[in-house]
Amino acid sequence: GSSEWDQPPSEIRPPGSVPIKDSAIETPLETSPNSEGHILHEVQIKFDKDTPVAAINFVLKEEGTGAWFQHKGGDFRIPLSGSLKDGDPLGAKQGVKPEGSNAQLKEAVPGEKGPSTKCISEFYEEYPILKSEYFEHFVSVAVTENSETDKSLVEFYTDITGDVIIHWGVCKGNTMTWEIPPEPHPPNTKIFRQKALQTLLEQKTDGTGSAVSFLLDADYSGLVFVLKLNEHTWLRNLENGFDFYIPLTRVEQFGSTQEPHRAGEHKLDDKSAQTDGLISDIRNLVVGLSSRRGQRAKNKVLQEDILQEIERLAAEAYSIFRSPTIDAIEDPVYIDDPESVKPACSGTGSGFEIVCQGFNWESHKSGKWYVELGTKAKELSSLGFTIVWSPPPTDSVSPEGYMPRDLYNLNSRYGTMAELKQLVDIFHENGVKVLGDAVLNHRCAQFQNQNGIWNIFGGRMNWDDRAVVADDPHFQGRGNKSSGDNFHAAPNIDHSQDFVRTDIKEWLRWMRKEVGYDGWRLDFARGFWGGYVKDYMEATEPYFAVGEYWDSLSYTYGEMDYNQDAHRQRIVDWINATNGTAGAFDVTTKGILHMALERSEYWRLSDEKGKPPGVLGWWPSRAVTFIENHDTGSTQGHWRFPYGMEMQGYAYILTHPGTPAVFYDHIFSHLQQDIAKLMSIRCRLKIQCRSKIKILKAEQNLYAAEINENLLMKIGAGHFEPTGPVNWIVAAEGHDYKIWEAAS
Repeated sequence: GSSEWDQPPSEIRPPGSVPIKDSAIETPLETSPNSEGHILHEVQIKFDKDTPVAAINFVLKEEGTGAWFQHKGGDFRIPLSGSLKDGDPLGAKQGVKPEGSNAQLKEAVPGEKGPSTKCISEFYEEYPILKSEYFEHFVSVAVTENSETDKSLVEFYTDITGDVIIHWGVCKGNTMTWEIPPEPHPPNTKIFRQKALQTLLEQKTDGTGSAVSFLLDADYSGLVFVLKLNEHTWLRNLENGFDFYIPLTRVEQFGSTQEPHRAGEHKLDDKSAQTDGLISDIRNLVVGLSSRRGQRAKNKVLQEDILQEIERLAAEAYSIFRSPTIDAIEDPVYIDDPESVKPACSGTGSGFEIVCQGFNWESHKSGKWYVELGTKAKELSSLGFTIVWSPPPTDSVSPEGYMPRDLYNLNSRYGTMAELKQLVDIFHENGVKVLGDAVLNHRCAQFQNQNGIWNIFGGRMNWDDRAVVADDPHFQGRGNKSSGDNFHAAPNIDHSQDFVRTDIKEWLRWMRKEVGYDGWRLDFARGFWGGYVKDYMEATEPYFAVGEYWDSLSYTYGEMDYNQDAHRQRIVDWINATNGTAGAFDVTTKGILHMALERSEYWRLSDEKGKPPGVLGWWPSRAVTFIENHDTGSTQGHWRFPYGMEMQGYAYILTHPGTPAVFYDHIFSHLQQDIAKLMSIRCRLKIQCRSKIKILKAEQNLYAAEINENLLMKIGAGHFEPTGPVNWIVAAEGHDYKIWEAAS
């Protein structure tokens, strides 16, 4: 009879139902086509008349998108017993009417007598439901200077269709005051309160969006705008929630498309270029503040957002002038005794590391993976691996470990905490470092809020919903906006909160001390700002750290672009934000290798300046190269390396600069002997993350390179043999690959 949710008796639960805490169950709906060919989703709940259930409460969830369907903003409620007014018929497709009708539902009270109390025998009603969907749109702005007319051509384009109005103005100098430029104005433009112009964008004839272009005098310093769809919908910058600001003065932007910022290859004016970028960000902030001067209400959340943004910009500016790591030029380093090498800085290892991913997507199934992997420690060490990456150690909703819940509970499907500690000890005894897989972007909650949303956490890190970002539509967080991309399957953690960062640092330090981890593999690194990673790395001082910054490469009409500078720039920017305290998996190199090998387009393996086209061509000491992992390969196969060409991939990454990582499935397969031979050559010739490389051939069916002047390699079906005065000896060869070393 209570309005609170209770779990139904076990005898009436449909097949496939799963208990959710102690208040509800989750039941999958069965799908079937109706007579009109539409797909229906339904479930049958069968129970006796005497079952003491007053009503059924429920909500619907769409698993594919995570969207929730509700009725008038609340739960659905189906009465099973109650009182009806006189004259209300009970019959097929009738009965008690839903909320908003003239019927009054009265809870059945045990022992109540009277003719009005009835047991509802039949009930049918269709309820309207509401589903919220979220869309991302873009607006591109191009500014072209014309030296002859001393004017700038401004071109707007957005993929939004329908009536789109740009609300805009210009400013001079550093005043950031909106002005109306003199006529002529673009067509369909009117003046708004003598402060701004409103221009209706012209819809593209092909229906792909809306656009407008116009000329501006060159003496303006910037253009400010927002987009308006209707009276209630204004679109501002997704990055910071403020108005858009486009600088019109000639400023070299940090990370511009003209010349990518290459960490480790700085020119003398790089710091000024970086600070120009920061100045632009600060201008955006000031414009946002100016646009809110008219608002009397002091929004605490807004103030905190602004303070957080100022803090982030200040920290970034400080790191530019402080960091010796970012400013150091990546010259080749030759060291005779790798055993005596100490890390150049925390997180990068000795430079001679070879990583083994010590698990795949199925490893959790035995429940004893730590024990099984421990038996391989001696063999992995003898093969030449210096680091093993172990799976996520925490209690997790998913057995693979990537939906963490209670972070201090290290009993997982891979084994117990005691077995994990023993595994680390075994690898240490064999001279191999161990990385822990730290999932910091998201965390599964243990409790629901008052709306039934799972965003309250338990255990030693018992956060409330302030720890969840505010712009993830699925989890009703009360934190600040996310500093990266959202992972929609679980609450995204707000790392801008002091209490969150304090707890995470304490947890990471605890695992370093208690488990003995030597460093970290950071999951879904694009979900949160690299500056927070810098904080965590400085607090834990890992020997080696690598982030998973995985997003899509650049394609045009389905064809992969030759130039992937924008893709590797994003990875380099993330590493830069960490202050170089962590490297990143070289996803750019993996993607280009895919296309080069699959389609025999080996010319892709040299960029426009004759360097390797991935992160290893720009910042090799922070590039962790790989061809496969538990996500891309194994039984998931999200982005599987071209079949039968794996050894070409390993011939590339095990001879090149960067830090190579070998996948567990490959080292324990028929490929082991060939991979081991390449690893042996790498160790013997002292190839390391900063080794010098010279690309000799990058043609349709052939790629060849010389590394450290003592190794030659080629991949592809094309013919290549070394020439010149050096006596080259074949060290390894296989299908479409060959390695030579200089005779001593």
